[in-house]
Amino acid sequence: MARFFASWGAYVVDADRVARDVVAPGGPAYDVVVERFGRSILAGDGTIDRVELGRIVFDNAAEREALEAILHPVIREESKRRFTEQAGDAPLGIFEASLLVETGAHEDFDCLIVVACEPQTQIARLIERDGLGEDDARKRIAAQYPLEKKIALADHVIDTDGSLEQTELQARAVWDVLTGGD
Repeated sequence: MARFFASWGAYVVDADRVARDVVAPGGPAYDVVVERFGRSILAGDGTIDRVELGRIVFDNAAEREALEAILHPVIREESKRRFTEQAGDAPLGIFEASLLVETGAHEDFDCLIVVACEPQTQIARLIERDGLGEDDARKRIAAQYPLEKKIALADHVIDTDGSLEQTELQARAVWDVLTGGD
């Protein structure tokens, strides 16, 4: 979704990219995460094995909460820094994050756009994008607030169950509202 907005001139900060950066070796959360979850989460090259860490945290709510307590404040601060330093003259800034509502970070923004699809579509996309099994995909979705709760908070909802062209038309309509059609 964010790529549509970026192609129209928006500045985009991707929370998943920020999360990867902050847990990379030398990143601000790397040592804390390794200390908390142990060296068994490390790949041979010293990076954090996200699949292994995912198995730990999505099988145990307490472990997930521990990881979130470490990462969410760091991701939030790094994201703010990136917006401040890099947004420039972009007509719109977009923060793409699957857990925006869950972390309360949506309150930091002027507008909440929720991207929605049917659960089966979401599962299929997680399997394809992240190489997860169906059970792991379901666990990740279960860790999020129900879609209905996010929609209730949203200023705009974009339904992505249709074609790519239909999704782009919805995104463009939101862009036009937020930028005055520029």
